[in-house]
Amino acid sequence: MNATHEVFNQPAPLVNLNLFAANRAMQAALAFHAPALDTAPLHALGAVVGSAEMQLHARLANVHTPQLKTHNRFGQRVDQVEFHPSYHALMTQAVAAGLHGAAWGEGSANGHPRRDAGPPQGATAPLGGSEPREAGSVGAHLQRAAGFMLFTELEPSILCPISMSYAVAPALKDNPAIHRDWEAGLTSRAYDPALKPWHDKAGLTMGMGMTEKQGGSDVRANTTRAEPAGSDAWGQRFSVTGHKWFFSAPMCDAFLILAQTTSGLSCLFLPRVLPDGSMNQLFIQRLKDKLGNKANASSEVEFVGASAWLVGEEGRGVPQILAMGTLTRLDCALGTSGLMRQALSIALNHTSQRKAFGKTLIDQPLMKNVLADLALESEAATALALRLASSFDRTDDAHEQVMNRLLTPVAKFWICKRGSHFAQEAMECLGGNGYVEEGGEGVMARIYREMPLNSIWEGAGNIMAIDLLRALKRAPGGPAMKQADAAAALAHELAPAKGMHPALDRLAAQLPIRVEEMATEMEARRLAQDVALVVQAALLAQTAPTAVFSAFCDSRLGGEWGHSFGSLGAGVDFDAIIARAMPT
Repeated sequence: MNATHEVFNQPAPLVNLNLFAANRAMQAALAFHAPALDTAPLHALGAVVGSAEMQLHARLANVHTPQLKTHNRFGQRVDQVEFHPSYHALMTQAVAAGLHGAAWGEGSANGHPRRDAGPPQGATAPLGGSEPREAGSVGAHLQRAAGFMLFTELEPSILCPISMSYAVAPALKDNPAIHRDWEAGLTSRAYDPALKPWHDKAGLTMGMGMTEKQGGSDVRANTTRAEPAGSDAWGQRFSVTGHKWFFSAPMCDAFLILAQTTSGLSCLFLPRVLPDGSMNQLFIQRLKDKLGNKANASSEVEFVGASAWLVGEEGRGVPQILAMGTLTRLDCALGTSGLMRQALSIALNHTSQRKAFGKTLIDQPLMKNVLADLALESEAATALALRLASSFDRTDDAHEQVMNRLLTPVAKFWICKRGSHFAQEAMECLGGNGYVEEGGEGVMARIYREMPLNSIWEGAGNIMAIDLLRALKRAPGGPAMKQADAAAALAHELAPAKGMHPALDRLAAQLPIRVEEMATEMEARRLAQDVALVVQAALLAQTAPTAVFSAFCDSRLGGEWGHSFGSLGAGVDFDAIIARAMPT
């Protein structure tokens, strides 16, 4: 048919961009916390995750979602989840980059050299370089955190099993036999999706199962029971009967779960395939139909005499598995920060090319205000998330221990809470085009659906606020500490920014007193918010240009701001803020 019109004034897509090279806020934060950090692997990863090829895989993995196959064609129970090849392509890249285990070091499997032959063709260089690194090496967790954020900009859904595999290491060490057998597989750079015994696989992943229908976040209400079933090379064995209402990534090789034993709620290690090659008695009932996070399989499962092994002390399952929860909460903050950056980049790319009313959108005063405001929020989130990540590299430092305990719930609460509002405003920058899915090509719509997840999973807002109060009364994993100790640590953290902005000075002077005197849950959310804002401001004072720092303090701390994005004061240096955030 004859053409009715010419298509023009449409922005070119944001593809084949090195996401690390374009992220000045991330580079500044890394240079501040670890000046000697090797960023070459991050440059390599940035190029891969920004490529058109990998963006296609991200789209396809979300369009062709996981499918549950409970039985084979012969009527036999198989309980397997089938994924599109693009899901496996994404997982291959994430594992090759070491996002699941490189921070813990890399070794051999079954006493033999690693069986993987390095990253797949076209994959990024491993984080930390191609040689095995020592566990706890300087900057290991920080480097991994930056890589996790970069990969989130490509596709966050598949990072659920990656995050859980990363987080399991501290908890699993309390069963030395299992840790010895599984450590090499959990840090291997080979992605192996086959359903086989651990000793026959080139790489392993792990998930977790805590919540049940009747309890949700109140895991002490769990009814799943575990009966003693003897002992073997992995220690005390149990027979587990019950269910899990949320059981993420059911095709992982093993899971940490909570179940009631005679001594109370205990942490257990439950593999999909038993050491003898037989299938464990874990049955997938259905996959969750979620708002977002479509490429990842979340499920409901039942255990019917499933075999599991005790990890840690019987009856102390909650503190045991919380060692895992602390790291997954870090990843929630990292993930939302990455999604903010992705949404901002798309908005900047669109508005810098799209014209309306005689000029490009980015040159329109109100749009300029919105974009600068979003850029401030994104850089502040990046600064706080990476500050938290850096504390995991300095666990022998007393100040870092306290800040880790304080900032984990604070960063998880505030960054994730800001995500949905951020995504909605960034989507509005694209107008109707941002709201359209178009067969999965509407990345902004996908971001919007993904944003609430990190705020809800691993403890919603109220749980994080309560955890902050708990942190003020107890030191990390052990003896009680006075709230004055937390207040002193916070004052020390803010000291470098003293005198740099009057609004920051006012809040910095008040906050340690509020921390020391905080006694009621009613004000816990406000406290978490204010701790987040003042720490973000102090970090920006040391890592960001004056234009960014001043505008953040004027708006978030000084009251020169409304109740929506795009309400910065007229004196802000909008052009400098936007130029710093541009994805070029």
